[in-house]
Amino acid sequence: MNYIYEMPDEMLADTDKRGTVERFMYHSETYDADGSVALHKGAWVYLPYGYDVSQKYNILYLSHGGGVNEDWWFKMFPDTVTIIDNMIAKGLCKPCIIVTPTFYRGVVDDKIAEYLTEHFHMELRNDLIPAIEAKYSTYADGDVSEENLIKTRSHRAFAGLSLGSMTTYRAALYHNYDLFSWYGPFSGCCGPKGDRAAEVKRITDTLIEGEKQGLPLDFMFCCNGDKDIAYEEHIEIMEKAVRECPILKQDENYDFFTIPGGIHDMKAWQLHLYHALQIFFH
Repeated sequence: MNYIYEMPDEMLADTDKRGTVERFMYHSETYDADGSVALHKGAWVYLPYGYDVSQKYNILYLSHGGGVNEDWWFKMFPDTVTIIDNMIAKGLCKPCIIVTPTFYRGVVDDKIAEYLTEHFHMELRNDLIPAIEAKYSTYADGDVSEENLIKTRSHRAFAGLSLGSMTTYRAALYHNYDLFSWYGPFSGCCGPKGDRAAEVKRITDTLIEGEKQGLPLDFMFCCNGDKDIAYEEHIEIMEKAVRECPILKQDENYDFFTIPGGIHDMKAWQLHLYHALQIFFH
């Protein structure tokens, strides 16, 4: 596809074909090895204009970054909703459901944030996905058995920014590859103190093992800005992964979108989402 580096003005214009954003509450737990504690958590759910329960919709789980929560994409930056509304209205992407959860546990705690980016995989699999897809009209069609969620993985995507990008790798790709076939890591992979070689190996091993199990990768769409604090580690890891992993094929199921001069900010992340939605589910 042809990438652009500034959000078109028409994507930010008011439209009468507006989707809705509603609150969704669900039960989970901490799943800690030293004892699990019950959690009552919230997420936001975007439903496209004309949402019809008689139709089936693809679904994107979209994560925030560090220091904020599920309010980030839709409530703190409501123009994200306007962008999505306009993209759907103009036929740039298919109508889809978008869920913005939080990997935090009710309190934003950066002391355990990196731990949670990976540990969230159990909540994602056991609680969030089944609760969401039992209520909303996705390709799971109300059957949230593990067997059916695996069967419908090609209609499910996960993306996130910054620590949410790390969550995309760790919670969605490494641990729940059988539930997702579309990935959008925006701004980073392992963080400044991470083991880059280990991340390359995890990416490679996950994709090769998935292929053996008959679980193909539809697309991994990595994004960053070349002035982003997370760019250098992210691009290095993915360039090595492409060289070492035979599953990743440039322009077929993988690309790395770089914004010239792009930094670690919402302007870049909305542009990443704008492009990702034109790739996912096609």
